[in-house]
Amino acid sequence: MNTFKFSSYFMILRRVYKSALATRDERARCKELMTKMLRLSPQSVVNGPSAQCEERLQDGAEILNSTVKALKDGQVVAVPTDTIYGLACLAQNSNAIKKVYDIKGRKGQKPLAICVGEIKDIYKYCKVSVKEELIGELLPGPVTLVLERAEVLNTDLNPFTPLVGVRIPDHAFMRRLCQMCGEPLALTSANISSHSSTVAIHEFQDLWPRLAVVVDGGPIGDKSRLGSTVVDLSVLGKYRIIRPGCAFSSTVDVLEHKYGLSEDTGDQ
Repeated sequence: MNTFKFSSYFMILRRVYKSALATRDERARCKELMTKMLRLSPQSVVNGPSAQCEERLQDGAEILNSTVKALKDGQVVAVPTDTIYGLACLAQNSNAIKKVYDIKGRKGQKPLAICVGEIKDIYKYCKVSVKEELIGELLPGPVTLVLERAEVLNTDLNPFTPLVGVRIPDHAFMRRLCQMCGEPLALTSANISSHSSTVAIHEFQDLWPRLAVVVDGGPIGDKSRLGSTVVDLSVLGKYRIIRPGCAFSSTVDVLEHKYGLSEDTGDQ
């Protein structure tokens, strides 16, 4: 019995020692990173290595200013949204867009969405053929609307298609970030292409060294990593679901039952 107690005590000490070493290593890693690790708000529990960094908890204004500066400098940042974590850059900056594809290992034929802060901004960068009230039913929210792109949008962003997906996340930080930038963000999931979506910053820590800023908004819950529902509204009176995402049922209900759109099945 005493031998068992001693063995258990020894195992606990070993775990504590390993944890202390990991904490030391993470502190060193945080100091070595050129990446700014910014916590959006105090978190009582933060899973993953960021919990062990000693950076202070910045207020929202400071984080917004740092993130806007990085974006204006042509850098790529990681941000929380209302669905999953994303990588963002200025959509009008061609070099920054190339960085996003390089960081993700993403094929050039896979499009990036844009993110704006207000519904009125959609009309600057897209040609809208649906009622504004319909857009207001879905956005801000976990939905990406695919619309015909306007000429003012950067031609290096998705040059292979006349369409573009646009998001307004139901997330105060992201909306304010877009407003402060004064132009759309290019937005995609914070992961290596084809890998699982991420809902906490430690899940994409391999990407940190290639990012200018990582904004830690804490774990994102209740969306099952599905990402936003992507719906094509570029054909008048029709809709086509490109990705079901996390708001499929509610989106279809709005489109069909409230606004009378019919599903575009591709039949002539």
